[in-house]
Amino acid sequence: MVVIAEIFLTAFFTVLLEQVASGDLFNLALPEGIYSRLQTWTSKLVLIQAVLSDAEEKQITAESVNMWLQQLQDLAYDLDDLLDKLATEALRRKLMMAQPTQASNPSMFRKLIPACCSTNFSPRAVQFDFNISSEIENITERLEDLLKQKIGLNLMSDHHLGGTRLRRTRDERPPSTSLVDEYSGFYGREKDKQAILAQMCLGRESSSNRRFRVIPIVGMGGIGKTTLAQQIYNDEEVKNAFDLKAWICVSDEFDELAITESIYKQISSDSSKFKDLEMVQVKLREIISNKKFLLILDDVWNENYGKWDVLSRPFQVGAPGSTVIVTTRNVSVASIMRSVPDYHLDHLENEEICFILAQHSRGWQNFDAHPGFKETGEAIVKKCKGLPLAAKSLGGLLRTKEKPNDWKDVLDSKIWDLPTQNNDILPALRLSYHHLPSHLKRLFAYCSLFPKDYEFDKHELVLLWMAEGFLRPSEIRKEMEDVGFQCFDELLSRSFFQRSKSCAESRFLMHSLVNDLARHVAGRLCFRLDDKAESNAQRGTDSLLKARHSSFIRHQYDGSQKFEDFSISSKLRTFLPLPFSETPNFYLTNQVIYDLLPQLHFLRVLSLSGYKILQLPDAIGNLKHLRYLNVSATTIEQLPESVGELYNLQALLLRDCRRLTNLPANTGNLINLRHLDIDGTMQLQKMPLGLCKMASLQTLSKIVLGRGLKVNELRGLSNLRGALSIIGLQSVMDAQDAREANLTCKQGLEELEMVWSSDFDDFRNGMIEKEVIELLKPSTNLRRLEVKHYGGMEFPTWLGDPSFSQLARISLSDCRHCTSLPSLGHLTSLKKLHISGIGGVKSVGNELCGVGWPHVRDAFPSLETLEFVDMVGWEEWSTNMSNDDANFGQVFPHLRQLIIAGCPNLINISLPRLPSILAHQSPRPHLLTAAMAAYPRTHHAWRGRVFVGLLVVVVGARGGGERLCCGESATPVLHHQQRGDVVGGAVRGGGVDVEAVRLGGGRDGGKPPVEDGEFGHQCLVDGDHAGVEPVHDALGHVGFHGLSLLCEAIHWCRVQGGVVGAEDLGSDGLEGVAGIGVDEVGLVVEEDSSGVGVRGGRGVGFGAVHAIDLWLMVVGRQSEVPQ
Repeated sequence: MVVIAEIFLTAFFTVLLEQVASGDLFNLALPEGIYSRLQTWTSKLVLIQAVLSDAEEKQITAESVNMWLQQLQDLAYDLDDLLDKLATEALRRKLMMAQPTQASNPSMFRKLIPACCSTNFSPRAVQFDFNISSEIENITERLEDLLKQKIGLNLMSDHHLGGTRLRRTRDERPPSTSLVDEYSGFYGREKDKQAILAQMCLGRESSSNRRFRVIPIVGMGGIGKTTLAQQIYNDEEVKNAFDLKAWICVSDEFDELAITESIYKQISSDSSKFKDLEMVQVKLREIISNKKFLLILDDVWNENYGKWDVLSRPFQVGAPGSTVIVTTRNVSVASIMRSVPDYHLDHLENEEICFILAQHSRGWQNFDAHPGFKETGEAIVKKCKGLPLAAKSLGGLLRTKEKPNDWKDVLDSKIWDLPTQNNDILPALRLSYHHLPSHLKRLFAYCSLFPKDYEFDKHELVLLWMAEGFLRPSEIRKEMEDVGFQCFDELLSRSFFQRSKSCAESRFLMHSLVNDLARHVAGRLCFRLDDKAESNAQRGTDSLLKARHSSFIRHQYDGSQKFEDFSISSKLRTFLPLPFSETPNFYLTNQVIYDLLPQLHFLRVLSLSGYKILQLPDAIGNLKHLRYLNVSATTIEQLPESVGELYNLQALLLRDCRRLTNLPANTGNLINLRHLDIDGTMQLQKMPLGLCKMASLQTLSKIVLGRGLKVNELRGLSNLRGALSIIGLQSVMDAQDAREANLTCKQGLEELEMVWSSDFDDFRNGMIEKEVIELLKPSTNLRRLEVKHYGGMEFPTWLGDPSFSQLARISLSDCRHCTSLPSLGHLTSLKKLHISGIGGVKSVGNELCGVGWPHVRDAFPSLETLEFVDMVGWEEWSTNMSNDDANFGQVFPHLRQLIIAGCPNLINISLPRLPSILAHQSPRPHLLTAAMAAYPRTHHAWRGRVFVGLLVVVVGARGGGERLCCGESATPVLHHQQRGDVVGGAVRGGGVDVEAVRLGGGRDGGKPPVEDGEFGHQCLVDGDHAGVEPVHDALGHVGFHGLSLLCEAIHWCRVQGGVVGAEDLGSDGLEGVAGIGVDEVGLVVEEDSSGVGVRGGRGVGFGAVHAIDLWLMVVGRQSEVPQ
């Protein structure tokens, strides 16, 4: 039996009525003579909207109602397309009238045309009128026909229903009880049970002041929340810990009176009926007063805090330790009830699912002893994707199937094709769908375009929803993107989405059975052209004609045969290829680009991302409905000028189009554009004028100034968000342009990059550049700032202002004329500071720490990484303090990584207030001496301590044979990866053992001698030595987790009485090095025929290195060594 796909149109009709009543459409309709038609449509749509709720309820049992809704759905989409066409034409005419050449110098002929008709007098407009009239008549006739059909369906309006709704019978969840399933037992949730019991604090007093705690168990439908609650409720320890217990299946309707009455009856012997909530709550309060109670509220859907507040009032008189356990699918429900963090149930492992399936299908433990069923049984286990309800339901279906081939039929079936008897999967999942608000149902159904196990990006999905017209600006003036993020989070909280286990925070996926549900509820609106798609015969020609959204898995070679279905689906709105492999090159036939796509007139979403295409056809400009155009990571060199005529375009994504040289000259006409992503467009050297007209723009990856484009083009872009790079600031000759850019008012900008030319020629004016950067003060919401190639002598006064309290990362590079560093010590959120190429700085002192330090506050209170690179003029780093200042502010209290590289003239360091850095090492003996002299307590402070947590890297010119002093009883530790092998020091038994270390692998293959010295056990650690004992555990003793290391070809080092002597530190093996980098998460160092090569390293680059010395020491926070 095939389950009918349900249709929900309430939210869609709300949008249609808004569009019909829009002002722009009215301005077009009046002179065109179609205003009366719009009024007729409005009245008919209102009549249909009034009965939609009743039709949506009845469609599941009345096939005629479902068929009527299908026709209504087709009409709604066609009407939406027609209204969009009218609105687009109105916008085109509005832009034409705004053109200065036409407005200021009309021809004599046009002056004779009445103003009400002038916008319509053109061959294009005449053709538009001719085509539109037939479409208007078609829509009108279909509306009238559907209204006639409505009469025979006995549908009731909302007014006559009085706000009540018939209760669903098909998908209602059967009420749960507290009884456990003794037959199949409890498997796979023992750890979860123990975790909940621990939260209940059985046998001990709670530290909380609350008289009762609420523990929410949250998870998707069928995950096992009720089963877990049953096990807890019937646990012997729990029975003995509570005076009173009650189990309530709440389900859809949160009726305070009914729930309170049920609780009262279960914990008392009174079976009286109550009609008054006051009476029953008083009775309940009396009976539970000073009694320790346990309540299970199973399957709660209520999101109204007021209802929960009323229900919970009697609970407040219970004895301490009383507990309410709530099971729900919705995080929002849990958030209004919980007193402790939610407990989220994860999916079961395949082994546990296998037990449940085998137990319910055959009474077995697994399939190992039954080879005929093993392969198919384990495949069905994978199909369950960790959902115990699916395993239990499929096990019940398989119980009567004796042959392995019958099991294969179940394996190959969709969940909606399975027999309805004993199949609880679809009803359980669909129940969650039914509880969704109407506007969220469209958004979820659209996700059926994603294949199973596909990881989608949250931000990209919101852009797609917006392009399809699913998102509308809220009444409280929220942006559509914010509305979309809110909708996404709600679907996530209801377990329709799951967080990906990948590193990216914005990546999500759907459980495979939820994906099946999405395909089911989407019906014929969405289809996927993947390898396992049904044939045209199965799908049906009519379904293809009605389809509106399509996706397909992108393959290396996508030829014309793959897209034959699209020729039938002429009303498609979505053409969406999805990456599902790591293949670097993808190719799409030109027949699709030049022949098929121009025929899909109703496209709103078009993506060609990742394909090796060189250009788009001019006909792309005819896709007037287009809102989303994604050609990211293609080899396209330029866009056709017709792209500037896509007036509805909201997102133009060109990320990583490395060959793109320019944008269309009329890009400024895209007044609805909200996202222009041109990040990674290395060859883009020219941008068009008129950007200031795109007032809706939120994403602008970069703006390339020059060739007529001024920085004041930013003045009208007050809605910019995220990251912005301003390139070519040396072209700003009038500082007033920088003032007009008005960066301060762009509150949504979080990352800003200011880039001048790297060519410091005689045409640069440092005074103007100083004034420009001063006037380009950003909003105090900034989180990251980069300044490159700035030519002024001073940094702006706003840089370092404490009002920039969210600024976490700063990079100042190649500002070679600056003679001092800005005062950054009062930036309370600053975590990473990179300073490089500022050759004019000779001395760094207290000014870096901020005004008033050390008497005011700690300097750099959050800084974790500090990098100084290529500071060739830098000679001294000193924070001068008197003995009277000893009890004042510290500097760098949380520093974990300090890198000094390419600073050959740094000869004096005096940093007395560094609790994390007790010594600074240098390749120059006199520098080392100066540092020690400035801090005479160093040697004594190190005795008997281990210093962990901070990585110090100093790179300088080769000095040869110098020593890196680690102090007495210090712990030098090197953490290095070479071809996957970990190399490092070890800490043993709480004392200090230091290993001899060989890094880089010199060409001679020589190894250092191995001796037992005064530090105890020593061993050789070599990248080529397979028997190296792993040191991760040893490193764990001192907290060296995730440290990064800058490494080059040091042949070997050995420990000699607390001094690491450097021997044979030369250029051997370094001639082939193109660059050395430091990455926050470490490096992988490889050897090749030319020497040592380095992969990774987002941080510091060192150019062509021929001979450097590397000095390393890991120190950090102090911890006593057990004596």
